[in-house]
Amino acid sequence: MADYLLEIGTEEIPASFIEKALGQMREGIADALARQRVACGQIRTLGTPRRLALLLKDLAERGEDQTEEVRGPAKKAAYDQAGQPTRALLGFAGGQGVTPDQLVEKEVNGNIYVYAQRLVKGRETAAALPELIPRMIQELSFPKFMRWGDLDFRFARPIRWLVSLLDDQVLPLTVAGVTAGRQSRGHRFLSGEPFALAAAGEYEAALEKHSVIPDPARRRALIWEGIEAVARENQAVVAPDEELLAEVTYLLEWPTALMGGFKEAYLEIPEEVVITPMREHQRYFPVRDQEGKLLNRFVTLRDGGERSLDLVREGNEKVLAARLADARFFWDEDRKRPLEAYLPALDKVVFQEKLGTVGDKVRRLESLTDWIAGALGADGETRAVALRAARLAKADLTTNMVFEFAELQGIMGRYYALACGEPPAVAQAILEHYRPRFAGDDPAASLAGAYVALADKMDTIAGIFAVGIEPTGSQDPYALRRAATGICQTLLARDLPLALEDLILQALGQYTFVLGGEAAAARALEKIKEFFAARVRNILSEAGYRYDVVDCALGTPWRLPRQAEERAAALKALRDQEGFRQLLAVFTRANNLAKKEEGGGIDPALLREEREMVLHARLLAARAGIGDAREKAGLKGVIWALAGLADPVNAFFEGVMVMAEDAAVRRNRLALLRAVVELTRELGDLSKLTD
Repeated sequence: MADYLLEIGTEEIPASFIEKALGQMREGIADALARQRVACGQIRTLGTPRRLALLLKDLAERGEDQTEEVRGPAKKAAYDQAGQPTRALLGFAGGQGVTPDQLVEKEVNGNIYVYAQRLVKGRETAAALPELIPRMIQELSFPKFMRWGDLDFRFARPIRWLVSLLDDQVLPLTVAGVTAGRQSRGHRFLSGEPFALAAAGEYEAALEKHSVIPDPARRRALIWEGIEAVARENQAVVAPDEELLAEVTYLLEWPTALMGGFKEAYLEIPEEVVITPMREHQRYFPVRDQEGKLLNRFVTLRDGGERSLDLVREGNEKVLAARLADARFFWDEDRKRPLEAYLPALDKVVFQEKLGTVGDKVRRLESLTDWIAGALGADGETRAVALRAARLAKADLTTNMVFEFAELQGIMGRYYALACGEPPAVAQAILEHYRPRFAGDDPAASLAGAYVALADKMDTIAGIFAVGIEPTGSQDPYALRRAATGICQTLLARDLPLALEDLILQALGQYTFVLGGEAAAARALEKIKEFFAARVRNILSEAGYRYDVVDCALGTPWRLPRQAEERAAALKALRDQEGFRQLLAVFTRANNLAKKEEGGGIDPALLREEREMVLHARLLAARAGIGDAREKAGLKGVIWALAGLADPVNAFFEGVMVMAEDAAVRRNRLALLRAVVELTRELGDLSKLTD
């Protein structure tokens, strides 16, 4: 067993690139070692802005031996009539490096073939790694690549050094013109010249002596400990912020937390206006008092030690002061005009090159919001609020504040609406129409906000699909997946009885200037419906429903996400109960034969046997009673109503010849079974359920 270290030293890599790259390295080397049959006790990835590292613990000296079987000619072609090897057999044996008497015979699909069995020796790990590692590095994918020099090679940033150690020995390899050795580098400013690593197992300790903490998990923990300690010293609190903490973890190699401040007068402007430049632009952590009130303080991280912290603090305070001064100016300047005065400028802002301006989108947004309010039977006040909010929803996009701090769209719309005297309900709906903004965010809380949110997101989806742009596995530039998921979450959270297909059709109806005809509109409709089905599938899967339950729930037509969710919930709750198992058994027997149904309805005059008459009567009774059962107990009531068909269906199969010689009788009996199957469609496609 041995340890292996790979360190890829680079110019500073963007923080957002590093974690995914480390994951790719882990998966890439694991796959490569598995193909070589090399055992490895532990695979660790380490990373900072200047290095991506791979540490393999307890690596086997060589790959495991493997016995391979190679099929040769059929036995009848391998031997002549006298039982002697033919030229075909001799050629095969020679090619495999064995003698004819070492071959074995095996039967495959009724034919006998000769096989050569040979031992494939495992490759030495020290010989395999110099081939595997460069290939793994070249296969790493980044959001953006760089090329440098005259090399035909690309990477996130230029590679400046490589370390490749198998225990204490350099394992030679070359990538991008850089030859690996044992020379690593410490912190850019706190460490001196490059230093030699004695062995792979000493990597972390050696780097820490040179002011680098290579383990991201440890570095993250130290950062948060430092932030909390600085806050405690100042009788303050910093709220957990996982996203920002994850980012700063990959911005630093030797973190030191410090607290700075700004003029208290800036707390007079909205809290979001203070926090946004602090957090989004400077990567500072806002500070609050014990009651949660925002203070004129911040905590930031310095990539270095304690030396000259006052100077570092002063520099950070100057940068933030300039940004807050801009924000204060924008706040005062934007409020000199009513929010509606910013609308004309939207006609100069492009929404999408084929779909017109944001001003055009606002007019579509008003129309679609009005339709949604009408379709849901909104009262006059709610409808009026929603329409006013739809008109003003995008107005803040042309304000100074949002132009500078795009993260504040919607938030500033609310503040500016209140400042110019708009009703609070309108201002709230302007804010909420962007919700949910991200995974885990709450949908709009008000009905008016929900109406505008649905209209805004569906207009975007319909328009982008109308021009033929669809999200791919890696590309979704218009965030259509997030928009569609947001629509589903809004419908579910507010329990709005708005059919998705109706909403899609209404939105597409405003894009006739792009679609051009009914055929194109029909294609777009089907694609968007499939797109939404995938989103509902994800929502149900993330909620913990089994894949077969999800397949069943979505297996027959549904109009509302709530309908699919209720199916999944009912199936999950009842699938293991005796009554449902009986229903499933009945469905399976009926469905298998009903597939042979030749069309046509049930003719009572052709019911000959008592058992088929009983089944028909029970079928009619179940069909008539399903509505009442649903009213009383939802889909669970439907399941119990249908479970009552188990006995008559079983009796039917036991006493009635379904495939009768009389064609009319046969068709009638198959139609009866088809009717039983169709009655279960409200629950989904039960054939998708597994044991």
